[in-house]
Amino acid sequence: MNKVMGVAASLLLLVSCHNPKADDTTAENTAPPQEPALVTVPGFNADSAYSYAQAQVDFGPRTPNSAAHDKCAVWMAHKLKGWVDTVYVQKYTATAFDGLKMKSVNIIAAINPQATTRVFISSHWDTRPIADEDDHDRDKPINGADDGAGSTAVAMEIARTIHQQRPEIGVDIILFDSEDYGQPDDSKLPKAQNSWCLGSQYWASNPHVPGYRADFGINLDMVGTADASFPREGVSATMADWVSQYVWHTADRLGYSSLFVNRIFGQVTDDHYYVNQIIHIPTIDVIRYGEDGFGHHHHTHKDNMDLISKNTLGSVGKVMIQVIYQYNQEKSAKTKG
Repeated sequence: MNKVMGVAASLLLLVSCHNPKADDTTAENTAPPQEPALVTVPGFNADSAYSYAQAQVDFGPRTPNSAAHDKCAVWMAHKLKGWVDTVYVQKYTATAFDGLKMKSVNIIAAINPQATTRVFISSHWDTRPIADEDDHDRDKPINGADDGAGSTAVAMEIARTIHQQRPEIGVDIILFDSEDYGQPDDSKLPKAQNSWCLGSQYWASNPHVPGYRADFGINLDMVGTADASFPREGVSATMADWVSQYVWHTADRLGYSSLFVNRIFGQVTDDHYYVNQIIHIPTIDVIRYGEDGFGHHHHTHKDNMDLISKNTLGSVGKVMIQVIYQYNQEKSAKTKG
């Protein structure tokens, strides 16, 4: 998953989320406009999110065409139906870089489907069919506790949390399949283009609702480990900069600046890239990145529940919930104003 497209020449430190143009006609003693206060939001339950990650891993590796994959899809759709208005189960066949036909399932859970103002939270739920970054059992699939299950668990808990106190805007939870079957670097086959993120490519070309639009989207990936940190990803900062700044600024206001690090790193091919490119919805990626890249566990058999931190899941979930309700409040204020 998530092959690095390039590395930024330098890390750009951002000192402010909001950079309004100066108004030369404003008197020097005029106070700047006050930032909207943080709204009260329902609590995000990290224990619940952790249990959803564990449940996914308990099915086994969720690789397309496997029994574990099919059972997990049914379980997720069933859980989401208890919290949202409509669940769309989007079945399709994806063709992997090696020609394999993969029976795939995108799951979209819609809250307030009639609302024209919408945002979405996405994650991929499938797992890597090979451990190509490991030094043993490289041909066996991985458990994907962080790379798939953790971010999907946060997305599911967001749906459950919103069910308790609905915003006025529409919120969609989109779980992409067939993200992680991309061509490995050491493949002897001819280089395949766009072999990663097949589920988001399919959805962006065939949205679950004709003409689907959202004000923005946030893709979550690898958001579960205790040592995680989330700099601002480069594609996000280029294609959806206002969303990136909005999310990181909200995290800073909540006291999570050490987790949501306000600097830009290189560009990553993840599901958000294709959403931006194909359906043109401003979408960002919240993804683990550090001095060790995506982590020592990335695409290895070390990616198991021993790495998953309730604190990290909870922190990410709290930021996402605040972003959703903050945006709901600001849109509501503009409408009433």
